Amino acid sequence: MIEDKNQQRTDLSQLGEFGLIDHLSKSFEIKQKSTIKAIGDDAAVLEYDNKRVVVTTDFLVEGVHFDLSYMPLKHLGYKAVIVNLSDVYAMNAEATQITVSIAVSNRFPLEAIEELYAGIQTACKLYDIDLIGGDTTSSTSGLIISVTAIGQVDKDNEVYRSGAKPNDLLVVSGDLGGAYLGLQVLEREKEVFKVNPNSQPDLDAYTYIVERQLKPEARKDIVKLLHELEVKPTSMIDISDGLSSEILHLCKASKVGCDLYENKLPLDPQVISTAEEFNMDSTTIALSGGEDYELLMTISQEDYPKIKANPNLTVIGFITEAASGAHLVTRGEQKIELTAQGWNSFDKD
Repeated sequence: MIEDKNQQRTDLSQLGEFGLIDHLSKSFEIKQKSTIKAIGDDAAVLEYDNKRVVVTTDFLVEGVHFDLSYMPLKHLGYKAVIVNLSDVYAMNAEATQITVSIAVSNRFPLEAIEELYAGIQTACKLYDIDLIGGDTTSSTSGLIISVTAIGQVDKDNEVYRSGAKPNDLLVVSGDLGGAYLGLQVLEREKEVFKVNPNSQPDLDAYTYIVERQLKPEARKDIVKLLHELEVKPTSMIDISDGLSSEILHLCKASKVGCDLYENKLPLDPQVISTAEEFNMDSTTIALSGGEDYELLMTISQEDYPKIKANPNLTVIGFITEAASGAHLVTRGEQKIELTAQGWNSFDKD
């Protein structure tokens, strides 16, 4: 992509904090009846009737969670919203509002922040949520984004991590491992670019997995589907840090064990072929890759007939007594203890 040397750059100091907030938020529309007062006062005002409110927040830090050498700012803004909405949907709730706070260094002009907010606005439009506030400040270490998502759920319809029971089925939406392999492809192309800045990456063979990394989607549709099927999961969590880590979170919170079957893991053909190309094991990637933002849930066996023919949901195992432990059952019928080897932002490696 050729950079326009004459592209306009507006220094953020020209606007100031409140001018920047006004500038970035002026085109956001209010979609939720529960939003009484959004941006422009000391706090947002929301109103709910017979609803439970859920709130979640996440930080994204440059150099830790994203690399701007291959992550476009518009995609970053979109993804920053999605990772939070995914946590709301994991509660079986409807996402309704977000707040966005950014810390930004002086290397970013206004136009760059506009790109970031264009991605945020796209997510707001597609997921029918309102931007109702946030904060902006300066940073000495690149770009930092914090998004808080607010949602609502009918009383007694919320789903926690702690409700799984022995004999429940372990179910996952979508497919696994794509986001991690997309990251590997992008990292490889970055190294090629360092050696030869004139090289142009050819990503045609990796479109699905690269999109899984740069532009993930939150599974709002699965929450709607479960409601339509009249299935309330006994427990649920989103897959951000890797399938094995999330399963262990469910088992710990519910005080249960599980058997996860290797031959049931849903893998896209592009994941399988790219894993072979990188000489990686696709099962390991599915277990530990992370950032898929699919929903992992347990459901009662009584509800199996309601989901068995649905292409969006895959039964990958079942819940056992806590004393049995958490295991992967391999294709060769061996039982291997599940370990959490997913994403850890505090890992020194």
